[in-house]
Amino acid sequence: MSLWERKKIQTVSWKIRVEKSFIYFSEKFYKISVKIAHYSLFMSENETKKEEIIISPVPENKNTTNLEEYNTEHIKTKLQEILEFFRDLAIILAVVIVVRTFIAAPFQISGSSMEESYHDGEFILVNKFSYARIDSPSWTDFGVVKVGDPIRGDVVILRPHASNGKEYYIKRVIGLPGDTVKFEEGNVFLKVSGKTNFVKLNEGYLSLANNGKTFLPMDVKETEFLVPEGQYFTMGDNRNNSSDSRSCFMSCSISGSTHFVSRANIVGKLFVDFGYVNIFREGGIRATGEWKWTYAPRFLSTPKDWIYPELKVN
Repeated sequence: MSLWERKKIQTVSWKIRVEKSFIYFSEKFYKISVKIAHYSLFMSENETKKEEIIISPVPENKNTTNLEEYNTEHIKTKLQEILEFFRDLAIILAVVIVVRTFIAAPFQISGSSMEESYHDGEFILVNKFSYARIDSPSWTDFGVVKVGDPIRGDVVILRPHASNGKEYYIKRVIGLPGDTVKFEEGNVFLKVSGKTNFVKLNEGYLSLANNGKTFLPMDVKETEFLVPEGQYFTMGDNRNNSSDSRSCFMSCSISGSTHFVSRANIVGKLFVDFGYVNIFREGGIRATGEWKWTYAPRFLSTPKDWIYPELKVN
């Protein structure tokens, strides 16, 4: 089965899983929202009737025991309502945490390393489920459960080894484990794992300013890079202004630096582009009353993945 067919099958099955998950969580969220709304209405109505309840005379046919039973039941009902509210709130928080951890998470792009494919300030949604890795407990035999791995050409969000904080980078996967990446005269050549010949990549996602201008930093002497097992070679689409695998994501002179990013540090694949609008900028909505996009949303119509047909010929 070809890479394109595997990718197509993976995409279709992923979409089915996401649609089912989305429907389930939407129904759950709707039911919880209705309960919270009912609880808020109940509290509001009881607040207005509070004094009326306090001063209501005790019916003549009720003795002290009946009154105590009535008050006890009333307190239990109130307490039950409060407990249900916090239970539903906990469920909502748990759903949000699960979704952000294993399914999808929002990000905002900061920087121009992916121009002209993606722009500074754009809001994006990252699909984490397609690259999900779950470490099963040590007492089981499952080991690491993987949903899928990055594919050559994918635009991914990663944590570079050079970042000591929680900084994330957005780059494109160029070399997979076992591939050899070569740079020559501003072009990128790739020798796929198991093949013998290098093939020049046709990178149609590059702008005219970057096409044929992929160079290595002055302090990097190697021109060929064999990607180790469990590692990936990534680059930004703005080759003239991107800290990526070529420069070890910062500087190759730093101790422990490497040209590669480990599989564990790849968070997810870019899924949706929501664009960017600055409502506070001059001439924006505050001044004109009109909603003007700095970058209009493109949703799924972005170069978030790329297939290199020239590699199939080799």
